[in-house]
Amino acid sequence: MFRHPLLAALVLLAAPALAAGPLGPPGAPASAFPKPDRPVAEIVAAQWALEKERERADEFGQVARLMRIAPGETVADIGAGSGYYALRLSRRVGPGGRVLAEDVTPRYLADLEARIRKAGLSNVTVVRGEPHDPRLPPASVDAALLVHMYHEISQPYGLLHNLAAAMKPGGRVGIVDADDVPSRHGTPPALLRCELAASGYRETGFSTLTGGVGYLALFEAPAPERRPDPGTIKPCRDAESRAAPAAR
Repeated sequence: MFRHPLLAALVLLAAPALAAGPLGPPGAPASAFPKPDRPVAEIVAAQWALEKERERADEFGQVARLMRIAPGETVADIGAGSGYYALRLSRRVGPGGRVLAEDVTPRYLADLEARIRKAGLSNVTVVRGEPHDPRLPPASVDAALLVHMYHEISQPYGLLHNLAAAMKPGGRVGIVDADDVPSRHGTPPALLRCELAASGYRETGFSTLTGGVGYLALFEAPAPERRPDPGTIKPCRDAESRAAPAAR
């Protein structure tokens, strides 16, 4: 529409400020849950690898096929970052579907909103969540993705508990991560399984992805009556993570 680059830049500067906010009511507070008995990695970047490298590995294609993401579904991209998944999910679910691109970092959210606006994606909604609560509408999500960010969640038990409330019955949750300790930006599968089980999730599949992407662990979110009371959750112990050096 805007052919002159200066005019286009002025219009972008005049665009509304970040409007992202929570979509759903607050869930259980962070204080209700135990802290993880393991290191939590620092959030250091909006994406874990360059998009051209991720495309070369067919990262999104592998994950979307294994998770059976279908047209018309509502999919939550938890920790959406730069929007690599959000943009591709938009095409995958189509005009009858919806993508909820959630993150907790204001700068990432601002950049993501600008990218979505530039791409003209009407089926993507940017959501500002909290470290313990994605703040999504109750019983609204068919599938949720957490890609290379689980090890950065400071309150995983709270986030999993509150995420479950946003999932439809039988909702699918896919977690992509590296098989490494949290201090090296990964999550050992045994630790992941323990934390998800402690939060009431049932594992339904596990795949090693090609191209150095890591693994995809699939879970079914618990129904409301199956979510454990926050006070009864026992944090999983991970001696390997505590003993491992911070860098190779």
